Amino acid sequence: MSRILLLEDHERLARLISEGLASAGIMVDTFNHISHAETALQRMPYQALVIDRGVPDGDGLSLLRSLREAGNSIPCLVLTARTALNDRVEGLDAGAEDYLAKPFAMEEMVARVRALLRRPAEVRSLEPQCGDLTLRPEDSLIVCGGKSETLAQAELQIMLLLMEKCNGSVRHSALEAAGWGFSDAVTPNALDVALHRIRRKLSAIGSTQRIVNIRGIGYALQDSGPTE
Repeated sequence: MSRILLLEDHERLARLISEGLASAGIMVDTFNHISHAETALQRMPYQALVIDRGVPDGDGLSLLRSLREAGNSIPCLVLTARTALNDRVEGLDAGAEDYLAKPFAMEEMVARVRALLRRPAEVRSLEPQCGDLTLRPEDSLIVCGGKSETLAQAELQIMLLLMEKCNGSVRHSALEAAGWGFSDAVTPNALDVALHRIRRKLSAIGSTQRIVNIRGIGYALQDSGPTE
């Protein structure tokens, strides 16, 4: 399942967009400040951005410009109540792939986001690999050799982050956010339960990759060596 970041300070509109995209199978993390969105982007591998220009701490385009200057090519749709030609041009010049003026039909919003998700984003495999593992997000499958296991939604998002950081550590909070979003309430042991299930599935397909607990830091996906 795809996951996008929404920068929108209008609470009702943000909720409607989130619900509309969720019904289309697209997860949404919503933020109403640029600074909060910047922090989330450092912790989460989003597939696309939807950015409102007018937010409390500035113009959403400033976030997009900083991403482009850093070499981040994640696709972006800009929302705005500004309809003048120069405003649209400014958004596209800042690095946006698409532009949608308010008010808009939710069906069009969903269609445009789907189009963004079909574009090549950051230099990142559509089927990430780590050691003998391949993740197939579109099918929610983790694959090793000729064997595969189906991952639940939270498990899939957790594995996407672990495999992107292959052999590198990921903080507990980042994995929780990956699995359940920044705004969802998470029970204290939800991550432990999800990791336990993933470990069982890795073992079932004969992978040598293991989710290792790095004390005081978080978790990492590492090769444990040949299995007997």
